[in-house]
Amino acid sequence: MTSMSIPPGTAPVKQQFLLSPAALPLVDDDAAEGSTAHTGASRVNVVDTDARGTGGRKKWTKAQKKEKRGANKGRKFGKVHDQLELCWRVANGKVCEHGDECRFTHDVDAYLAAKPRDIHFPSITKISDVPPFITGTEEDNSTVDDSLSSLDQHTSCPSFAESGFCRLGLKCRFLGAHAKRDVTGVITLVEDEEKRAQAALSATELNFVSADTLKLLRSKKYPRPITDAYLKELEAPKGDSNGREEDGDVEEDNVTINAPNVHAPNPSELIEKRTGASDPNAQADTPDVLPRLPEKRRLNWSGKSYLAPLTTVGNLPFRRLCVTLGADITCGEMGLATSFLTASASEFSLVRRHPSEGTFGIQLAGNKPSTLVPTAEVLGREFGDAGGIDFADVNCGCPIDLVFKSGSGSALLDAPAKLGKIVTGMSRALGDIPVTIKLRTGVKDGRNNAHKIMLRAATEWGVGCITLHGRTRQQRYTKLADWEYIKQCVNAVRAREADKGLSPIPIFGGGDCFSSHDYWTNVSSTGVDGVMIGRGALIKPWIFTEVKEHREWDISSRERLQLIGKFAEFGLSHFGTDTTGVNTTRRFLCEALSFQYRYVPIGLLERLPAKINDRAPAFRGRDELETLLASPNSQDWVKISEMFLGPAPESWSFTPKHKSNAHGEESQG
Repeated sequence: MTSMSIPPGTAPVKQQFLLSPAALPLVDDDAAEGSTAHTGASRVNVVDTDARGTGGRKKWTKAQKKEKRGANKGRKFGKVHDQLELCWRVANGKVCEHGDECRFTHDVDAYLAAKPRDIHFPSITKISDVPPFITGTEEDNSTVDDSLSSLDQHTSCPSFAESGFCRLGLKCRFLGAHAKRDVTGVITLVEDEEKRAQAALSATELNFVSADTLKLLRSKKYPRPITDAYLKELEAPKGDSNGREEDGDVEEDNVTINAPNVHAPNPSELIEKRTGASDPNAQADTPDVLPRLPEKRRLNWSGKSYLAPLTTVGNLPFRRLCVTLGADITCGEMGLATSFLTASASEFSLVRRHPSEGTFGIQLAGNKPSTLVPTAEVLGREFGDAGGIDFADVNCGCPIDLVFKSGSGSALLDAPAKLGKIVTGMSRALGDIPVTIKLRTGVKDGRNNAHKIMLRAATEWGVGCITLHGRTRQQRYTKLADWEYIKQCVNAVRAREADKGLSPIPIFGGGDCFSSHDYWTNVSSTGVDGVMIGRGALIKPWIFTEVKEHREWDISSRERLQLIGKFAEFGLSHFGTDTTGVNTTRRFLCEALSFQYRYVPIGLLERLPAKINDRAPAFRGRDELETLLASPNSQDWVKISEMFLGPAPESWSFTPKHKSNAHGEESQG
């Protein structure tokens, strides 16, 4: 057989596994990064900027906008519902207060008769690397209740198995696992009280926002005394040591705050509790004395692995999977400060935390103190005081055009004075919760300025941690990360800290980390405390195991499918086990597979370590399952989801984030 010549920049797959030396179509990671939508939300239809453009804030013509519409930015995922919708109160054995006026049916027998048969969720022992890959799913009439064709009493409900009860009740698509017919013929729900008590601490998600809080935010009556005091300081006349700098942006929103006494704590007491200072009005005669800040929690993160905040794909089930594989630090998806202040329920869902996330933070994007500081105060009061937040990160690196043009994300790199005001105000509003920042090297190529910001952040603004991604905003993913510049920044900060006698803060680098070798080489050569992992974790979530164990893992196809099943399990526990939850889980599982198919098993490579920017040629795996998992066809991703979530409904479709993955069509169930 004649050997095939592999073009430069192509993964070095061994000859016996090559189907074609030509690399698969280039995946647009800029397009993937350019989505800020999440389940149930239509936040912004982000239009990507040109990765090779000027990096400026120029407006596009209609023709340019039309040209950029090919990256599937406007994807919509409608919810899939039951054919006959059962009232959720009745589904849980409760009485509906609406009675006959309820817009959902109360006829349980009719609902169960119309309901599709239970989905069979496979156990880990049923996964194989030979077709059909999941065994034990054949039709078995002995497992079906004769009087209820939809009920399979041999299935397993991930939510019930974890917590001892299922919050979806009769609407669960795995109902047979926790329902039985009593002597009178009535279907009753089963609960495991012992497991439910144990799961109260180990499986109950944190950071739920109350309806009262959302109501106060919508009516603009949520009390924010720390923010109000801080913004008054910024508005002080020039010449006052607390005054604002010329390039600062401290304009206040036209919001009137008149909170009801029942909800509002005493402002003086709250300020003293969260900032360690008395009411600023009491210090009116000494404006040059700044309020004393409380002792911040020290972030002892050296040697810990950090999963980057990732829009859409960095959801709670994915973070939970990464934690099981060794991730020490996790952060919620980027949230927009303005959306939190307008009580967006979908935005508040981004700060949800699973108890397994040992160190968890939130990431905020905004463009001025008057939005970011009150958002920090709200989140700190609602969740921080209860231990739901360990740190708050300010996004200073998002390159998306819409975010950048609003003055948020990487635009803050060119506004260090304003960024300092933001960080200082957030730090005050959050009490002892540390504020961290995530930066890029700069906005434009050849004009790096992150080192200047890092020096001020570490010694003047009091940040708890700095993360530096080794690319400019203009560069995006078109070039390799500049780890030499990261090293220079670390050395500069350490020297300044030593000069001022300050304790060193953790500094993380980021960019192109795809193996244990990459991770530890960058740590030892640059002096960073760790590496924040983003794309590498999306393509191979088990990278955290590799980092922990200092090895390269030649993971088998069966082990990979087991991890996919684990993601499905976590997704059902989070999104729900009803029809809507199953297909929301399916959507995010397909999102994950749209990255994981890019993994080339290291046992197929001529040399190690693998490089994240190497393009995979067409290849076959060592078994049929490995070949299937490498498929770039989104229809195959839907097929994989059906192994755990049952057949996709005809009305459900999945559109990949990457245009090159779509093959010119949507994948439909």
